[in-house]
Amino acid sequence: MSALDAAQAALAAEHAAVYGYGVVGGRIGAERRKEAAAAYDGHRARRDALGRTVRDLGGQPVAALAAYALPFPVPDTAAAVRLAAVLEDRVAAVYSDLVRAAEGPLRRDAAAALREAAVRAVRWRGSGVAFPGLAERA
Repeated sequence: MSALDAAQAALAAEHAAVYGYGVVGGRIGAERRKEAAAAYDGHRARRDALGRTVRDLGGQPVAALAAYALPFPVPDTAAAVRLAAVLEDRVAAVYSDLVRAAEGPLRRDAAAALREAAVRAVRWRGSGVAFPGLAERA
């Protein structure tokens, strides 16, 4: 996978995460609303940076979809917390691909994004995985 392809995949995942956190924010309890808002803002910032990265790599940034299919219904706070963890796992997976495909500053940025997603997933889920970003590939 080229760095451009991996950056496009990460951008697409960030679009989906921003959408997903909109759902999380609408269902999350008041005690975790600030955490959800911070994650939403973080994903928006990563999405915007990735758009610039894709352009720098010579590509046209993939556009966000109008809507994204959620992996399960999100009727309440418990489901919103589960969705947030799933979103972070998915983002970590694409950033692990970008870490492998990139070099230099882009690789460092991708590793930082992978780490941030893994930490947020642990906070949402309450437990971690041995190799964040690679769990679903096992």
